[in-house]
Amino acid sequence: MPQQPPTQRAPSAHVTAAEISRIAGVTRATVSNWRRRHDDFPAPSAGTEASPLYDLPAVQAWLRGRGHTSAASPTEELRTALRLLGSGSGVAARLFPLVAAASRRTPEELAELAALPDAQLIAGAEKTAGELPVAVPEAEPVRYGPDDAGAVRALLGCVREAGAQAAVDVLAERELDEGAASGVYQTPEGLALLMAQLLPAGASRVLDPACGSGTLLAAAARQGAQELFGQDSLPVQGRRTAVRLLLAAPEAETAIRVGDSLRADAFPDITVDAVLCNPPFADRDWGHDELAYDPRWAYGLPPRFESELAWVQHALAHLEPGGHAVMLLPPALAFRSSGRRVRSELIRAGALRAVVSLPARAAYPLHIGLQIWVLQRPEPGGTDRTTVLFVDGEGEQRDSAKGTPSATDTATGGPDTRGGSRTRRSGSSSAPASSPSASSFDWAGLTDRVLAQWAAFTTAPDTYADEPGVARAVPLVDLLDDVVDVTPARHVRATAADIDPVALARRVHELHEQLTEQVAALAAASESGGWQASGASAREWRTATVSDLARGGALTVLRAAAPGTRGSKGGAAPTTDRLVITAQDISAGNPPSSGAVDIHADATQSVAAGDVLVRAVAGGGDAAAMTRVADDRDAGALLGPNVHLLRPDPARLDPWFLAGFLGAEDNIASASTGSTLVHVTPGRLRVPLLPLEEQRRYGEAFRRVYELRAAVRRTADLAADTAATLTTGLTAGVLLPPDTPDGGSA
Repeated sequence: MPQQPPTQRAPSAHVTAAEISRIAGVTRATVSNWRRRHDDFPAPSAGTEASPLYDLPAVQAWLRGRGHTSAASPTEELRTALRLLGSGSGVAARLFPLVAAASRRTPEELAELAALPDAQLIAGAEKTAGELPVAVPEAEPVRYGPDDAGAVRALLGCVREAGAQAAVDVLAERELDEGAASGVYQTPEGLALLMAQLLPAGASRVLDPACGSGTLLAAAARQGAQELFGQDSLPVQGRRTAVRLLLAAPEAETAIRVGDSLRADAFPDITVDAVLCNPPFADRDWGHDELAYDPRWAYGLPPRFESELAWVQHALAHLEPGGHAVMLLPPALAFRSSGRRVRSELIRAGALRAVVSLPARAAYPLHIGLQIWVLQRPEPGGTDRTTVLFVDGEGEQRDSAKGTPSATDTATGGPDTRGGSRTRRSGSSSAPASSPSASSFDWAGLTDRVLAQWAAFTTAPDTYADEPGVARAVPLVDLLDDVVDVTPARHVRATAADIDPVALARRVHELHEQLTEQVAALAAASESGGWQASGASAREWRTATVSDLARGGALTVLRAAAPGTRGSKGGAAPTTDRLVITAQDISAGNPPSSGAVDIHADATQSVAAGDVLVRAVAGGGDAAAMTRVADDRDAGALLGPNVHLLRPDPARLDPWFLAGFLGAEDNIASASTGSTLVHVTPGRLRVPLLPLEEQRRYGEAFRRVYELRAAVRRTADLAADTAATLTTGLTAGVLLPPDTPDGGSA
């Protein structure tokens, strides 16, 4: 039967003070002032004294009564509309088909539909949703009631202004909250792309048995996969994946199912070219007893507390002979004694091809560094595999973040040039879209180095040249000891035999000179002369939003597409060898990224000197790193994903003045939505209205602050590199301690 709308309105929704600030488009301090100064401001109706909650309809009525029109972003408007319906309304689940159908309408058509009276709006929404092909799991004809009109109208506005994928994420967020699906995390886009690129070219049929939000399957589609299969235990995740793939890969054949992949495999008779999977971790209720004699356990019965080894063998069982599986797994799986027997059988059979370690905070759970396992189903009569590749991605990330060669690189003659615990219900699923650090994580640099090592290893495994401290191909016989530990750091670390004592001593001398120069530069940048108090109290000024300034012609706002979006014809997102300014470049103060960087299919916007660049996702705890003024080194680079570009009229706005105020912590907070993954809406950022001459004074001050931060970062990087190099040299026995102060020899 068709899904019916609820017959009774759910209890009133509640909001925090921070949510009120986003709805009203003001700072949290302003909301605090309203509470103190206005007796008629709604009193808390729930929560605690320290964390009060307010009745949302009462707050909205108070804001309307004072003429405060909503300045919330389209996604926040949709969240608010869903919250007004209360928990248990079920409207979020019923809106998924409408998102996919609405994405096929023009912005003008969506605006016309949203402008209709409620009754006509509901009828039009039902007709639009009915146009969607049956591709959403358990999809049935939906019906919307009169109470749903606000949510439908907000959804259409979100699709029109922020894009269909943003609307899908809000609906999933709401439904997961209502279902109390805790411990559900999404695979970061950069990590999903790295995993997809580890698959061989030509992998057309791809399965993700724990598909979550569909991030990995969408990444596979970007790499050319044409048949996509997914399964997830949560119905909301199945719907989310199905709609995401309709948006990201409209030409691909998709089959998404709901259910427990280990207990109730929805694709028991299907084999594929490749499996991508970020499975649940540490699941003690995965079916150990009832699946004890399952034919999938070709490498041994997975121990009760090693559910990940069940997922590994499930993936291998679905592969064609020679097919590859790339899986994101916890580091303990590499060395726990309970899994030693299964690990040894995987190695003996040649099924384990590579293990790549990732830095902590690259993906959830943040407190551990996850690992990528690359597996291959053995082919009868195929080539015997004699080695396993190990890549220490954590060390690579440290070096790429610093922009300096590692001590091992220097000591061994330079870097390689081949390429230039909480159980989670679903691996690539919902809640925060990435970690706070993932928004500024250098996935491009890590991906380049990992893929270079993998390509060199797979092209000629017998002649592969190790890179000490980074990557090493280890013979199978060396792995099959009493522990069978496949932790990358254990196998790739540099030994004394890898280090040239003369080269390392020369490197220490160079680092000492660089550090001395940088400390002097830092001292010069931190001079305190000229800073004065503004008076007895802080200055007050009139402000305007970026949207106001854009409407007045003082600046132009541009934005590149988010990763994973596609061009107008639905083709896969291309890469470019042109320089591209990424969010990581802005955060770290690096020059534009080079090499093959993914861009939007329609990306043509070049950066010009004087443009102000703003990260679209906040995080990392450094508000000043949210903005940057493009200079001559940036000119001509393409605008990367998740970056806003503001092009000020130099006769009206000073760029450094603009960048400084836009990057202020309070400004970013008041123009952001989300909690863990914080999206910045540039139109809501505010700028003081000052004469151009005074703007330039502030601009010069902000430029000095930017240079100070850059000097601090460079000094810290050099100091850390110097300390690491000295420690390596001393502990490896290739450096001698200097003479002691009394003239003796150490």
